[in-house]
Amino acid sequence: MRQLILCVFCLAFGFSFSQDKTHTSYIDLSYFKGNIALHNNDILHLIKGHPEGYILSWNKKTYGFNEWEQRYNYPDYGVSFAYQNLKNDILGDVSSLYAHYNFYFLKRHIMLRIGQGIAFTTNPYHKEENFRNIAFGSKLMSSTYVMFNYKKERIINRFGLQAGVALIHYSNANVKAPNTSINSLTFNLGVTYNLEEETLEYQNTLDENDNKFSQPIKYNIAFRSGINESDVVGSGQFPFYIFSGYADKRLNRKSAIQLGTDVFFSNFLKELIHFKSVSFPEENVAGDEDYKRVGVFAGHELFINKTSLITQLGYYVYYPFDFEGKTYFRVGLKRYINDKWFGALTLKSHGAKAEAVEFGVGVRL
Repeated sequence: MRQLILCVFCLAFGFSFSQDKTHTSYIDLSYFKGNIALHNNDILHLIKGHPEGYILSWNKKTYGFNEWEQRYNYPDYGVSFAYQNLKNDILGDVSSLYAHYNFYFLKRHIMLRIGQGIAFTTNPYHKEENFRNIAFGSKLMSSTYVMFNYKKERIINRFGLQAGVALIHYSNANVKAPNTSINSLTFNLGVTYNLEEETLEYQNTLDENDNKFSQPIKYNIAFRSGINESDVVGSGQFPFYIFSGYADKRLNRKSAIQLGTDVFFSNFLKELIHFKSVSFPEENVAGDEDYKRVGVFAGHELFINKTSLITQLGYYVYYPFDFEGKTYFRVGLKRYINDKWFGALTLKSHGAKAEAVEFGVGVRL
């Protein structure tokens, strides 16, 4: 893990010195400490002490040489590594690697960072050796962190300071049970260091008509898949398949609204239906209920260069077996390969309870 981290940051530093002068870069290092949020009473026995750690990041600064950079007030993007001691031998320590964006407000003194990546825990659930860790069912997990900081660069030569709050979330999204997840609310204090001596001038070439943008309605077809498991530990991991069709309408260069339908083939429900019918007769599950579901959804897509953020709210219209309620959410990222084809990484959940991480491909016609 350490060799991988060093390799990533060495490549990032090398790239920062070989790039043309449309960007500059900087690193930051922040120490954080805080509390584990009690989002589920089942994890009460896991909350001990005040988790602490650090976040090391490489950031590429934009100056508006691409038009999308101007539309988002010249954001940064880069990679982060985080280490967290959860102050609990049952939970162990967690190391994470992220891709992130930094967005700026109030004359660039307020920074909002959003990072998404992969986490590795040292001590996941084990039915004999660590049965109390119901938070992490696997060593590898997905992780999201959000940082909201006051920031001041170049206070002393190339050095600056930043401070604020951060939320760090770890979950394997029910790839393997158990998976109650952990959310850490933290305060952070850090230092920044600019890798180049010079700064560049921010470009401002957009005219007042830039936001006047329209497209005809586009039709999308997407296929998503992955593996997941029910909350019954040891019930087994099964593949799922989702077929989606939806229309979208661009409102402007940043946003589009969506309306469509999903068809879910969730094989873990087959096993759960059988388990419920045998083990809990009081729940009146016959065992022959259909595991398939059909939902309709409305959504929004936020376009950032070739990457976009999607959020969708859905409702099952075909729902033969009750599992976590009739409303579902989807949030994630799309990456456009060209004008038509895209890949997607999304999380489907029912409220705060994740059902699956979805890997998808699709076409926008």
